[in-house]
Amino acid sequence: MSTLGSEVKTSSVMSDFLEKCGGCAVLDGGFATELERHGADLNDPLWSAKCLISSPHLVRRVHLDYLDAGANIIITASYQATIQGFEAKGFSREEAKALLRKSVEIAIEAREIYYDKCTKGSWDFADTGKPSGHPILVAASVGSYGAYLADGSEYSGNYGDAVTLETLKDFHRERVQILANSGADLIAFETTPNKLEAKAYAELLEEEAIDIPAWFTFASKDRINVVSGDSIFECASIANACKQVVAVGINCTPPRFIQGLISSIQKVTSKPIVIYPNSGETYDGQSKQWVPSSGRIDEEFADIVIEKWREAGASLFGGCCRTTPNTIRAISKALSNKSSAVTDAMSFENQM
Repeated sequence: MSTLGSEVKTSSVMSDFLEKCGGCAVLDGGFATELERHGADLNDPLWSAKCLISSPHLVRRVHLDYLDAGANIIITASYQATIQGFEAKGFSREEAKALLRKSVEIAIEAREIYYDKCTKGSWDFADTGKPSGHPILVAASVGSYGAYLADGSEYSGNYGDAVTLETLKDFHRERVQILANSGADLIAFETTPNKLEAKAYAELLEEEAIDIPAWFTFASKDRINVVSGDSIFECASIANACKQVVAVGINCTPPRFIQGLISSIQKVTSKPIVIYPNSGETYDGQSKQWVPSSGRIDEEFADIVIEKWREAGASLFGGCCRTTPNTIRAISKALSNKSSAVTDAMSFENQM
């Protein structure tokens, strides 16, 4: 069991971080599509985790692209990295564990490179509005059981009756233990498709006395439910009750649903709300193709972050599938401009 001191420390991590960031923080954006843009072939059950084996330099490069764009939180390339998945590709259990740790090591290395370049003044930060040395966290990504299956069930949450709470806990347990002890600042349980898996995560964090903070984000198909049909209200309630969870939110979801989902989450938690939706395109899990829709250009996306989602109560913003460093740069710049405007207005009022 966690000690009271560690619980207090965990609960204050995100609020302290947000205060250092000026009240809002910026996450990174789509990872796999950026790896593909740099030449990676991800047609593989391991998806982006394949690059931990074949192209770690590309993983580091994408992390650096997002840090340069103004991200305060970078998420590791471990979403689809599982011990079971690596073993299926012929790796030993120890090699699989090493690859999980490697995902965090690469992100930490990118942060160190970025800070070193900040110190040397070799990059121009005018485009992002971020001062040199802005605070950065590394979040270790944990994808759902459906992501490991690579059969589209991560987008439906339908695992069948044979998959129980214990099945999911047993599947995730060792991966969570490894990532929690890898040097990451927090664990990001992402694209959670149903309340059963959220419950499995919450129980694992408690049973294993995981002493670094976590966030739970859910994938949704409308304004009130996650993709399985479970209500976001119920799912967010599970996250809210977990002491290690320091933020709750939505990812891998069309932008048009986000505002309603924020309202639903706010009804059950006062924890910070994290939002990183897709560009607006829809992914067909069966054909493994993106279906074009009215995806918003980066500046429009950023304007919605400011005008709607921040006003609705969210405080951590980024992008998921098909968003790019340009998207994150626009969000960072818009948040910085908003903060500057608020500061100027307060200064003016004080002078009156």
